[in-house]
Amino acid sequence: MAQSVHRMPALTLNTDGHPHPRENTLVALTAVMGVIAFTTSFFYNLHVLTSWTGLAGIITGFWGMFVSVTTAERFVLMITLGASAVGFYLGIARGGLIG
Repeated sequence: MAQSVHRMPALTLNTDGHPHPRENTLVALTAVMGVIAFTTSFFYNLHVLTSWTGLAGIITGFWGMFVSVTTAERFVLMITLGASAVGFYLGIARGGLIG
């Protein structure tokens, strides 16, 4: 009697089995920018850093969405793009791109 083995799926963005270095780099850049923008948006005096990292995250996120191949890439991009946008908008509201 054959038994099936249930393994946890690998945490990868390449769900189609092909490597996507450009797309994964854009996902990683957007994630870093989104985390920085969202985290620094809690501090009023860091509005310049928040605005610029948010803007960079929005640009890399939209470019990543344009060239993304898999659903996993798009999922991570949408979450981190939202974090970048929140950081950007709060940074703009608190003083903008120029100190």
